[in-house]
Amino acid sequence: MSWIDIGAIEDIPERGARVVKTPVGCIALFRTAADEVFAVSDTCPHKAGPLSEGIIHGQKVTCPLHNWVFDLNTGQAVGEDGQIATYPVKLDGGRILLDGTALGNRSAA
Repeated sequence: MSWIDIGAIEDIPERGARVVKTPVGCIALFRTAADEVFAVSDTCPHKAGPLSEGIIHGQKVTCPLHNWVFDLNTGQAVGEDGQIATYPVKLDGGRILLDGTALGNRSAA
């Protein structure tokens, strides 16, 4: 894996998000109340809602447009037939690192 330093965990508000533009599209980085960080596609597959503007609860996010809920670990929609892409992310000394190799291996279709 080739890790890219995205910024400090403090750059993302607790239970908030930050959007990173990548070659595969916008990725939403979420910070939970427990200071966990997740990286997923910022676009809801239902109506293309910006998930980064959704509500974070536990390890899930609710789309702001139509209330679809996604598990941030798997990307699977809860109770719906849909899924979003997830990306490897880790914390190292308070810095958020996103796996650049995973970004290069995905198509932007």
